[in-house]
Amino acid sequence: MTSLGRNDVDALAALGEPVRRSLYRAVVDAGSPLSRDDAAAAVGIPRSTAAVHLGRLVEAGVLTAEYRRLSGRTGPGAGRPTKLYSAASGDLLASMPERHYELAGELLASAAERADREGMTMHAALGVEAHRTGTAIGAAHAPLYNALVACGYAPRDDGAGGIRLENCPFHALAARHTQLICSANVELVRGMAGAAGDDREAVLEPRDAHCCVALHPRSA
Repeated sequence: MTSLGRNDVDALAALGEPVRRSLYRAVVDAGSPLSRDDAAAAVGIPRSTAAVHLGRLVEAGVLTAEYRRLSGRTGPGAGRPTKLYSAASGDLLASMPERHYELAGELLASAAERADREGMTMHAALGVEAHRTGTAIGAAHAPLYNALVACGYAPRDDGAGGIRLENCPFHALAARHTQLICSANVELVRGMAGAAGDDREAVLEPRDAHCCVALHPRSA
């Protein structure tokens, strides 16, 4: 196994913060240099907050920054150059903690105990435990975006007031036990949304290479 160098450790430490991790993903996914405004919009945070976290990622060597006039013109009247951010390496994504199997294990163990204690089916007990745990996570990490990031969901604005979840924290389990894990997944997110004061509705909406859950604005 290859050991991590000092720069790698600093980079991974910087990516340990959920908002910075999401900003890094946004820059990598963009495929071209991203401005502060665009990075902030991609993860749904204020520009000033994005600037602080982007600066930390540059200091850690995770991102590089350059100034460029987006108009392509030079000289008087060309406008001020824009600060743009690029990923120093996309390989760090493979080292980031994308899966949360410890959380899944805790949910399954708690559900098994509840099922024995209350005479419930495992499926029903897991739904109850997932919603209860989601409520605790949502209350501790509100707003909802932060709670989702903390659990590894990689939320993205869908452009219609909803949220797409680009990563499944329980990917391997969901692939093998789809109905059980996906139903728990949606209850976990519903619990988060309710506790975080977000009125969007979590629904099962399976898509290849994404989480099975999506959030949509509730109908009037």
